[in-house]
Amino acid sequence: MINILLSGVSGAMGATLQQIITANPNTQVVAGFDQQANTSLPFPVYTNLETCAEAVDVIIDFSHFAAFPKIFGFAKSKKIPIVIATTGLSETDLTAIKEGSLEFPVFKTANLSLGINLIAKMLNEMVAKLESGFDIEIIEKHHNKKQDAPSGTALLLADAINEGLETKKDYTFGRHGRDTKRTENELGIHAIRGGTIPGEHSVIFAGNDEIIEVNHMALSKKVFAEGAVKAAQYLVGKAPGLYDMSMVVND
Repeated sequence: MINILLSGVSGAMGATLQQIITANPNTQVVAGFDQQANTSLPFPVYTNLETCAEAVDVIIDFSHFAAFPKIFGFAKSKKIPIVIATTGLSETDLTAIKEGSLEFPVFKTANLSLGINLIAKMLNEMVAKLESGFDIEIIEKHHNKKQDAPSGTALLLADAINEGLETKKDYTFGRHGRDTKRTENELGIHAIRGGTIPGEHSVIFAGNDEIIEVNHMALSKKVFAEGAVKAAQYLVGKAPGLYDMSMVVND
């Protein structure tokens, strides 16, 4: 049985994760962490992780990015493997992740969906054939409460494309004005926010009289919760290092 500490436990994703973890016979939530106390759950929820007394095998972090330094510092001090699903992290946070992974197992990915990571791999392998004669644009859509833009997933896909190109593209984030004619070395990334969209991503290759479009649509948050649990199971027992969803896909 894998004992999980769930960070961001009182949020919408925290509730979904609890359902997925409970349904899995090999995992259980033994403690939670959140900014506000919560006594309605069948396990303790801490606002101060230093008082956590439960034996924890792995942390899943779906909290707000402002809380990330606190949860990551706790994981590092205790050498507890951590699955990082929080988005909108700063350069300071990313540096801390890289340095921390030298001491304990850290799982960091922009998207926990198996499908997205398979698409990223496919794009990386196919894009060289489309480098000449095609303009590349990415459109991402999310719910109206998402705070960061563009999405980490859009950047994941853009990076996968760029890694497969001989001549790297410059990212253009949206367009506005009267002098915005597209240049050949652009890769456009556009963000849409509205309603309760869990997450949609489209990669468009626009050529002369031909359009190729690769789409992914998440129909609910369960896609990401299931991926997080798979990542947690994968991470337990691993050596110090930086892991991501592509490793789970290829495992």
